[in-house]
Amino acid sequence: MEFAIFLQGSPRRGGARSPYWEHQSFENELEIVRVADQHNWKYIWVSEHHFLEDYSHTSASEVFMAYSFAQTSQIHMGSGIFNLNPIVNHPIKLAERVAMLDHMSKGRFEFGTGRGAGSHEIGGFGLDPSDTKANWDEVIWEFKKIWGSTAYSHPDGAAFQTPEIGTWGAFNVLPKPYCHSHPPMWVAAGNTPTYEKAARHGLGVLGFNVSAIYDMAPHVEAYKNAIPHAEPAGEYVNDNVMIANGLVCLEDGQEARRVVVEQMQLSYLQSLVFKYHDTFPKPEGLPVYPELVPEPTIEDVEERIEAGFLLCGDPDEVLEQVKRYDEIGCDQVSFGLPIQLDQEVCLETIRLFGTHVIPKLDKDPLHNSTRQRIEYGGPLAMTPDPLYEVPRAEELK
Repeated sequence: MEFAIFLQGSPRRGGARSPYWEHQSFENELEIVRVADQHNWKYIWVSEHHFLEDYSHTSASEVFMAYSFAQTSQIHMGSGIFNLNPIVNHPIKLAERVAMLDHMSKGRFEFGTGRGAGSHEIGGFGLDPSDTKANWDEVIWEFKKIWGSTAYSHPDGAAFQTPEIGTWGAFNVLPKPYCHSHPPMWVAAGNTPTYEKAARHGLGVLGFNVSAIYDMAPHVEAYKNAIPHAEPAGEYVNDNVMIANGLVCLEDGQEARRVVVEQMQLSYLQSLVFKYHDTFPKPEGLPVYPELVPEPTIEDVEERIEAGFLLCGDPDEVLEQVKRYDEIGCDQVSFGLPIQLDQEVCLETIRLFGTHVIPKLDKDPLHNSTRQRIEYGGPLAMTPDPLYEVPRAEELK
């Protein structure tokens, strides 16, 4: 099992309109990336959101990731997600952006995709939520054509069109991705049919812990049953299930629980999720925003830990809690570290979990997604191009 951190530029509560806190949230998350890179974490996922004032300000995540790649050496970073609706991100521009991130990171970029969620965010671009599924279904198949062709066209598309020829000839979308393949491809999923669909498309899943951990098992099982029969939307299959959750790991397990109650603002964040992502199924009895779900007590935190809605405690406790993800077949667990937490709590969690937990569960120095890319013919399998006398093979070591 591998481990990741999920970032989305959340402002401090009450600081959504503050340029200071907006900037500080990005500075804090850059520090999180650097520390994670030094403590055995393999992935960082960065969201793309628009107009979500008190929830996420990361509207241009490619800028954050490119800057972060220059400050790290091992960790992969992925789009969690890039929105595939052409009015938000035109597919050609997105293919160019992904290829550039792949080059700048030397193969450390992960291409996560999705439809977008929430009438407010989608509506800001003039999109009808009912159109997003058809848009994603059309666009996801185009990337391997764009990257694999020197004469790309899509003249009869419903979501977007590219003519067969232009003023100066055919359209060669540049650059092509790093070396001989493209980055691993993923899609956001929240229910069993979407997990199964991801597998049929040969895509990794970016999942969210929307129920007790063992209730997530049917999602993972559906994916793993379908993945052997995949017809990949990319050039190769990315057999990977990621599930996201929350984490506080401190030397003192009781202090970790107190931090969850006093700092993490779990219920406030949950209220924001259902405020903005109003296409998500809403649990019965949940208050309608601006009324907030009451914040948990210590007893509530214990119940959430027991059910697998949260990982919390000292390193030994958290090690036992995270093993449940392995039991249901999860390949990667990603943890959100809300900006509401003190930065030192975030950094201690990253250091302790990375030092004392990750090495006991992830003994493979190679990223799972990289291994699958190599098997297809990706970066580490590359030989120098005979047309150029450039020592790329040595560089790739």
